[in-house]
Amino acid sequence: MHSVRFLFLPMVLSLLLSGCAQTRETSSTIFAMNTVMELTAYGDSGQQVLDQATERIYQLEHLLSVTDENSDISAINHGEGAWVPVSQETFQLLSLALSYGRETQGALDITAYSAVHAWGFTTGEYRVPGPEELAELAARIDYTQVELDPEGCRVRLPQGMQLDLGSIAKGWASDLLAELAGGEPAIFNLGGNVRTAGDKPDGSPWRIGIQTPEAGSSGYLGALELTGSQAVITSGGYERYFEEDGQTYWHIMDPETAAPARSGLKSVTIVSPLGVYCDALSTAVFVRGADWGADFWRTHQDFEMVLVLEDGSLWVTAGLAGSFTLAEDYQDLEVTVIQL
Repeated sequence: MHSVRFLFLPMVLSLLLSGCAQTRETSSTIFAMNTVMELTAYGDSGQQVLDQATERIYQLEHLLSVTDENSDISAINHGEGAWVPVSQETFQLLSLALSYGRETQGALDITAYSAVHAWGFTTGEYRVPGPEELAELAARIDYTQVELDPEGCRVRLPQGMQLDLGSIAKGWASDLLAELAGGEPAIFNLGGNVRTAGDKPDGSPWRIGIQTPEAGSSGYLGALELTGSQAVITSGGYERYFEEDGQTYWHIMDPETAAPARSGLKSVTIVSPLGVYCDALSTAVFVRGADWGADFWRTHQDFEMVLVLEDGSLWVTAGLAGSFTLAEDYQDLEVTVIQL
């Protein structure tokens, strides 16, 4: 790795610049999956794409919501150790989640929901569990205990365990929306999970901002310029957190401790053509830390990333070095480029 200085490129606080004036642009904003989503499509079929995308998002929310008592996930969590039939889509996403669990050696573990709930992130009634409770919660986090029956499209979860697909659901949804665009240009911002489809109508790169990972800040650290269909997904402690006795606690749990992950990272941004992969890796790297993430990148070489460390430094993989620019307020920040 070596350090470089990035030149400032003037940027706006929106996620992307407007499209070509000659191309019709259609946008809508909805609230789903517990976040605000901004959907934009280009061309004469833009409204049709957005209508289909909106319907698709609500369908997925109904299947995957951990709080909807009629969802597949709720049925699994209340299955009391019995086999539970689920939809093909839920089964497919669960299979993906477990494969990512194996690939990241458990850094992504979808069975950490009990810990998230115990800390109050699902109810807003925040609290810090004691050591004995944390040990009990950690004992109930183990993605390898989730059983899948492909022939019957069924899932079985040991009694006392709970799962949640929130760590990859929006990334997966963004991939499905990109497919709906059918090759036409579009960009979908699912609560900070950004997915482009096709090339920008005016031929310029898509310009996507990376939020400053400071609690309560709405500013931008920098921007990425990308072409074609790409996903840009960020995980960070600034998204959902609370403070107690001078300590900040966030919602991203370390499966080994059932407590907020403390890896020395403030935020992780993953870039690849596959949104569900970006979503999974952004969580896994945040849990394991910068060195683990750099080694994983060198081994796989199928994604790029931007890491913001708690010590104030910034790491960027070599594939993004030419497309990432710092915002004006961060021009003095020294950037380390991760090399193979």
